[in-house]
Amino acid sequence: MNSQNNPLIVLDSITVKWNEQTTLDNISFTIFKGDFVAITGPNGGGKTTLLKVILNLLKPTRGSVKYASERLKIGYLPQKNMIDSHFPITLREVVESGLLASNYDKDTINEKVSQMLELVQLTEHASKPIGTLSGGQLQRGLLGRALISDPEILVLDEPLSYIDKHFEHRIYDILSSLSPHTTIILVSHEMTAISAMANRHLIVDKTLHECSAAHHYFRTECE
Repeated sequence: MNSQNNPLIVLDSITVKWNEQTTLDNISFTIFKGDFVAITGPNGGGKTTLLKVILNLLKPTRGSVKYASERLKIGYLPQKNMIDSHFPITLREVVESGLLASNYDKDTINEKVSQMLELVQLTEHASKPIGTLSGGQLQRGLLGRALISDPEILVLDEPLSYIDKHFEHRIYDILSSLSPHTTIILVSHEMTAISAMANRHLIVDKTLHECSAAHHYFRTECE
């Protein structure tokens, strides 16, 4: 359940333009503590751009983003195609990189990484270079990296991409266990099971529309 008294991220009149083309147009909304926000919309509608603005990875052309705290812990699962799979790093190192900003000692870090590898069912692949992993295994490793710091806000961009059906249900279980104490922002084309967990449903197609219907893709399906 979200708390209207605890805004975590406030977007005010966000516009993003690329080469005079408008990607996002005058978007305003607030993410509250405890929200589970499901975002969908057509390809090219600006969903990933919106996430980058929320994460402060992209400065908007106009508008502002305000955070409840400069120390707000955010875990981020990007789309797999944004990762260089040829980079010389092992799966364990990928997961551990989620703790770069922490002050844990080495033993605690090793314990947390091992626990996370077990959670995403990749313990036996820990020492493998990421270039040898399947798409689904890499996606699960990136999920582990996003979760390992116990973030206050978890941002997931198409988390079901490349994931096999068996682990898809595992993701639902993980999100269900997190949602009582973690604010979740999730972009996905597949909203069937996830939509039942979310308390807010947004459609992004350059503009933003909040939808009362759980199963949606276009704005007309909300009205």
